[in-house]
Amino acid sequence: MAEFHLVGGVKKLNNTNYNTWSTCMSSYLQGQDLWEVVQGTDTVQPRNDINGAINKWKIKTGKAMFVLKTTIEEELLDHIRDLATPKEAWDVLAALFSKKNDAKLQLLENELLAIAQKNLTVSQYFHKVKTLCREIGELDPQARIGEARMKRILIFGLKPEYRTFVAAIQGWPTQPSLVEFENLLAAQEALGAVW
Repeated sequence: MAEFHLVGGVKKLNNTNYNTWSTCMSSYLQGQDLWEVVQGTDTVQPRNDINGAINKWKIKTGKAMFVLKTTIEEELLDHIRDLATPKEAWDVLAALFSKKNDAKLQLLENELLAIAQKNLTVSQYFHKVKTLCREIGELDPQARIGEARMKRILIFGLKPEYRTFVAAIQGWPTQPSLVEFENLLAAQEALGAVW
């Protein structure tokens, strides 16, 4: 079966891409002036039919439901097939994937706690840690990992030969940003000048 790409190469929602799909879909729906019936201020049918408000609402909800139903894999369609509003459909999909995300979140957090540079270059190591932190933040926005904590995680997992260099940097009156810290370590690595 051919994959459906709605806009900008967005793939249909499946069991592995909820965060990407939901981010792209919310932007798409906002751009099509449909977000208000999904998660905005127009999620409930208007009570009064002033200037055809009910008909306009039904048209918008119909368009939004069409977008949602045609951008998910068939096995997920059963979860929202009979729902009346796009808000209900969006909320059901979010709840469905938040359950699956709990297990993935735990795996990512375990991987982050156990991470070490080992045979990775400084750039590879920083990229891996930043990616894990980003994925954790996407799964649980309340668990976002800030730059200071990310630096502590990175420092803890560095090869032992960088400890003296890191100690020297930590003594500076103004601490480097995460990008500057990575660049300093990468320069030391390139020069082979580990203290």
